[in-house]
Amino acid sequence: MIGISKLYCGTVEPSDALRYGRMSSQLPSHLLQFSSDKRPVVVWNITRQCNLKCVHCYAHARNIPSDNELTTMEGKNLIDDLAGFGVPVLLISGGEPLVRKDLHELAAYAVEKGMRAVISTNGTLITPQMAGTLKKIGLSYVGISLDGMEEINDRFRGVKGAFRSALKGIENCKKAGIKVGLRFTINKINVGEIPELFKLLEEKDIPRVCFYHLVYAGRGSKLVEEDLTHEESRKAVDLIMDLTKRLHDLGKPKEVLTVDNHADGPFIYLRLKKENPERAQEVLELLKMNEGNNSGRGIGCISWDGEVHADQFWRHYSFGNVKDRPFSEIWTDTSDPLMKKLKEKKKYAKGRCATCRWLDICAGNFRVRAEAVTGDAWAPDPACYLTDEEIS
Repeated sequence: MIGISKLYCGTVEPSDALRYGRMSSQLPSHLLQFSSDKRPVVVWNITRQCNLKCVHCYAHARNIPSDNELTTMEGKNLIDDLAGFGVPVLLISGGEPLVRKDLHELAAYAVEKGMRAVISTNGTLITPQMAGTLKKIGLSYVGISLDGMEEINDRFRGVKGAFRSALKGIENCKKAGIKVGLRFTINKINVGEIPELFKLLEEKDIPRVCFYHLVYAGRGSKLVEEDLTHEESRKAVDLIMDLTKRLHDLGKPKEVLTVDNHADGPFIYLRLKKENPERAQEVLELLKMNEGNNSGRGIGCISWDGEVHADQFWRHYSFGNVKDRPFSEIWTDTSDPLMKKLKEKKKYAKGRCATCRWLDICAGNFRVRAEAVTGDAWAPDPACYLTDEEIS
């Protein structure tokens, strides 16, 4: 996760993270990525069921109930373990998490146990009543997925009317006083929608947006041809930086992040080195604190059936099941060869990653994307768009 607004617009300084001691339990949410202990943010795919049919869904979600989901009691036992382990954030996702009738009970329990609970949703089921319930629970944030304006979003979502329903969900969250933001997965079909998304942020006064680079997993594995070329990725990140700066300079700052391609960090630094060398040095310090990709270390995933994964895209490999062993035990057990390597992944990077000058602040980028394309989890990430000159 790369904070464009934090780094490029200077809304966060290295001293901000240092002031809190850089421990996950002490840091406010906007500084968590700079923690030194890297207690994992846990994505819990609470259900596989979903009311939409998104073409890039990493979970292969479907609109039928599953009989192997963790029960309410098993979910509370999981939350007890996560809280005791020091997990700072529980991100509840799906499928569509709002289809589970006990979502509010489980989210409230996580908040009660001292964790920050957030949900990732398509937003279509957030009625005024549901928004009121989510506010009462004490959710820290609601992230709503939009992949463009109405025509393109509804094509991606597979259901006509999804865009308008999501907008209603956003408005209902705002009226209830819940912090809400957008989630946008970039690809060839919707990259031209990025300016329109920024207009939506401005017009609707939405405070946050996360731009996700495409990861080849789940149904998204069929969209490799729809991923941006390296040159297109560079132009997209430059555009996101430009539009973020425009709103910042207008006195309408938004929290803007890119996710799932840690080449974005060095790319921002190299641009700032030309534009503002003093700020570039501060950004380099922050990137070193961030440490790049943290799959299997600073982020983990638990599926609806209790299986534990390195992240939400590595669903084809499980380290164990929380029905058999607590997450805290599974996460710290390095007898599994993949878990051991992920804890110190920089040692195992191959090819141009192994000799890259940015390895310490990128950590080799997305291993699951390398595996999807080459069959080797330690090969270079094919989505890294930095040139040989930039990494040498």
